[in-house]
Amino acid sequence: MNRVEDKVVVVTGGARGMGASHVKRLIAEGAKVVVTDILEEDGKKLESEIGKNILFIKHDVSNASDWENVIEKAEAKFGPINVLVNNAGIDIPEINLEEYPEETYRKVIDVNQVSVFLGMKHVVPSMKKAGGGSIVNISSLAGIVGVNKKVAYTASKFAVRGMTKAAALELGEYGIRVNSVHPGFIRTPMTEALINDELVNMFPLKKAGEPEEVTNLVLYLASDESSYSTGSEFVIDGGLGAQ
Repeated sequence: MNRVEDKVVVVTGGARGMGASHVKRLIAEGAKVVVTDILEEDGKKLESEIGKNILFIKHDVSNASDWENVIEKAEAKFGPINVLVNNAGIDIPEINLEEYPEETYRKVIDVNQVSVFLGMKHVVPSMKKAGGGSIVNISSLAGIVGVNKKVAYTASKFAVRGMTKAAALELGEYGIRVNSVHPGFIRTPMTEALINDELVNMFPLKKAGEPEEVTNLVLYLASDESSYSTGSEFVIDGGLGAQ
């Protein structure tokens, strides 16, 4: 318990699924958490359920003005930010490259990649005030290996991995650590329809991951336990990428 006691944490895409798992555990471990999402109803419901040390803000992660609003309100409520978990992301069904609509490609890049750039950019001044911090960028196994017929998703997740390393090099002198997390198939509302026995049998561990298993890794990176880790990728995929 209390592994992130009194740390101020922002979790994007935190209203449900994997993000909500992160939020609940971080608060249970002593953090004050700002939850952001476009899913206002889900976010307010989560805020009501937890009741303490939580603030929900409706947030389009691809919008710079929205990021400014989140940082301002987070600091006003809890103080300078210690941890940012860039969790928000989208995926779409498989599309052949030659048929891939440009507007769809750009939408995936905006939500999955540009949002991470904006989050890191806008949180740095607050983390400097806090005397340092930890940025946890949620990428994917698709940021380590290519995924067939998912060119935009793969591009965005590889980019998050690279941006993480560049930011880590720049921000280390300020005591700000930046790492990426690369989940494989985790059972969430976004992936539930894709998980079946045939797919699961491909994994060395013969099971899909659960949000709480990713949360354990996020908590480690948010805490001071990971104080010498920066610019690294942490893969949690049941061994799928090892094949």
